[in-house]
Amino acid sequence: MNIGTYHTLEVDRITAPGAFLTDGEIDILLPNKYIPGGTREGDKLKVFVYRDSEDRIICTTQKPYAQVNEFAFLKVIDTTNVGAFLDWGIDKDLLIPFREQNNKLRKGHWCLVYLFLDEKTDRLAATAKVAKYFNREITVSEGDEVDLLIANTTDLGVNVVVNNSHRGLIYESELFHDVLEGDRIKGYIKTIREDGKIDVSLRKEGLENLEMGAQQILDELKNNDGFLPIHDKSDPEEIQSLLQMSKKNFKRSVGILYKKRMITLVKDGIQLSK
Repeated sequence: MNIGTYHTLEVDRITAPGAFLTDGEIDILLPNKYIPGGTREGDKLKVFVYRDSEDRIICTTQKPYAQVNEFAFLKVIDTTNVGAFLDWGIDKDLLIPFREQNNKLRKGHWCLVYLFLDEKTDRLAATAKVAKYFNREITVSEGDEVDLLIANTTDLGVNVVVNNSHRGLIYESELFHDVLEGDRIKGYIKTIREDGKIDVSLRKEGLENLEMGAQQILDELKNNDGFLPIHDKSDPEEIQSLLQMSKKNFKRSVGILYKKRMITLVKDGIQLSK
């Protein structure tokens, strides 16, 4: 039973403290407050396994912001004489010991951390000393779509974690919309340098020359299942409300996308081309 990860387990029995789930060899408790309504013996539940404050292996149906061997951007909600505690999405807070802090963290601070299993205690913990956990072997290629975790801003742009594996940078000139520390968004590998540094773009190669309005429409289409219920006959107020752009800009931007065959004009709106 791996600590700090998800498991799909079968409900073996339901008792006063909660349900005991099993993988066939080990039984662990799912406390009553985490049991989904209508759960019965024999049901299978996806749960997150961890150690509680009394060092017992238990599980929860709550979803943490990250699991073991993953990066996350988390908020400090308390400090004690052993370290700081982070909110990571479940009732039990996550410890970042003093030795794993670059600078002393205080309540209200946010920081990029990596979650690891402490070999001495077999408990999940966090570290802000993340550099050693980035993969030095490049596993992405230029042009790849990747998952990004927004880390921190610098004079050059924004540092990101790429595919939970590599450190990357979005240059200021590539920031076409606001991003916030902790955001998880999609991006594209623009350049992999000889020294292994990775430049990331928020737009796919070939879209760099799109006008801002065209890119904005493209982004909105992707965020709305490929369809927007507006067209060249729509009221200017409707376009302004949905896209915060003028009807003139909308029509020009739609024309750019249509000529590039990136969208299709349909009766009641526009949609992404397949």
